[in-house]
Amino acid sequence: QVQLLESGGGLVQTGGSLGLSCTASGRSLSSFAWGWFRQAPGKEREFVSAIKWSGEVTDYADSVRGRFTISRDNAKNTVYLQMNSLKPEDTAVYYCAADATRFSRGILNYDYWGQGTRVTVSS
Repeated sequence: QVQLLESGGGLVQTGGSLGLSCTASGRSLSSFAWGWFRQAPGKEREFVSAIKWSGEVTDYADSVRGRFTISRDNAKNTVYLQMNSLKPEDTAVYYCAADATRFSRGILNYDYWGQGTRVTVSS
């Protein structure tokens, strides 16, 4: 059984930084694409960033491009999201996900999901 566990969320002031990580257990996800999504209160879950299995290709939502950086360590079965210059509108529960066959922004394409970690950015 594959499980994804996120960590690193918390409370930060506007302009601050946080680093999220997500580690998989149960099988190697080195051939999977990884994605980060977020869901703010009262809103739908939205795409944040994705990274191909090799780590050489990444994608970002316009709202976070230039501020967030996704990376992965296949040896550790882990994906990271470094978030800088945080804004109150970044407040959300952040989810990691893994996709066996695609590199995409589509929520329905992802096969495995973590439980989420909360990020709160105070103004």
